[in-house]
Amino acid sequence: MSSPDPQVRAARNHSTPAMGRGPVVAVTGAASGVGDLLTRRLVASDEIKQVIAIDERRGDVPEAHWHILDVRDPAIAEKLRGADVVVHLALDLDLETDPAARTAYNVRGTQTVLTAAAAAGVHRAVLCTSAMVYGALPDNDIPLSEDAELRATAEATGVGDLLEIERLGRRAPRAHPGLNVTVVRPAVLVGGTDTALTRYFESPRLLVVAGSRPTWQFCHVEDLVSALEYAALEKVDGEFAVGCDGWLEQEEVEELSGIRRMELPSAVALGAAARLHRIGLTPSPAGDLAYTMHPWVVSVGRLHDAGWRPHWTNEEVLAALLEEVEGRHTVAGRRLGRKDATAAAGAAGATVALLGTAALVRRARKRRGL
Repeated sequence: MSSPDPQVRAARNHSTPAMGRGPVVAVTGAASGVGDLLTRRLVASDEIKQVIAIDERRGDVPEAHWHILDVRDPAIAEKLRGADVVVHLALDLDLETDPAARTAYNVRGTQTVLTAAAAAGVHRAVLCTSAMVYGALPDNDIPLSEDAELRATAEATGVGDLLEIERLGRRAPRAHPGLNVTVVRPAVLVGGTDTALTRYFESPRLLVVAGSRPTWQFCHVEDLVSALEYAALEKVDGEFAVGCDGWLEQEEVEELSGIRRMELPSAVALGAAARLHRIGLTPSPAGDLAYTMHPWVVSVGRLHDAGWRPHWTNEEVLAALLEEVEGRHTVAGRRLGRKDATAAAGAAGATVALLGTAALVRRARKRRGL
């Protein structure tokens, strides 16, 4: 076959993005969830030279260069060789995972990836935690500055792990000169996620603790992925938040969702949540309630300064979340079976929650012979 005409070849070269100019980006946790979405986005980007995908199983993105291994395996250092940036997304934040096993995986995995990245000559690591690390407190500014003190405690699901991951990220550049660390903190993440905060919207009534002031700021997973791409391309660095512009007050959430509130005294709500979690009936500790009680809205100024804008509004993300959880029924963070869900949906919200909680406690005590 003859070579194309020089003018045609020149036109093609002009219109086709030049490969080899962008960074080589490694993604851990690349086979599922946010990691899968980011891997797909990066392999389609004209600004990325190559994508190295790392997970315990092979994902469905053939354009990426796959390595199958556990991120806690020190052999990951060899797999990262040649990468410019690693985006670490291999985290376990499943509500049903044993907390000790979850922490061991998350902390050891992050520590290994950071050490391996430095050994392999990677110059930037991107970590993804959550805006939950700021803590949900009644005296929080609205919105919080991205430089605000991290005042969260380890009382909410997975937050202790995220705080330790952030500590490892801050320490890494001192321990490994030449390795820079970027930390991305999404607001309430929506889009194929299952967290205590998304389950809140599966309840027949929205629990509101008397005297609290809930505010809601969401982050659609598509916006998180685009922000992670910005970080991988080094268009933004340091520690920054990602989410929709602005926030919704609880009254707006109730109006938009059409779900009425169930207001309980603080002592009742927190006490019931603590007891149910202690006897193993609900996956969410009482600390999760703080994030539905107090504001933790964050500024997304650093991304805005870099030219990034969210594609989703809070109202749109809430609508997407409600569509996603339709048909699911949760009381006190515990998913109900079909029979229980039918009863819960047809009864008064406060009565269901209070009597349901009491029934669950009695059932657990009976099983234990108490």
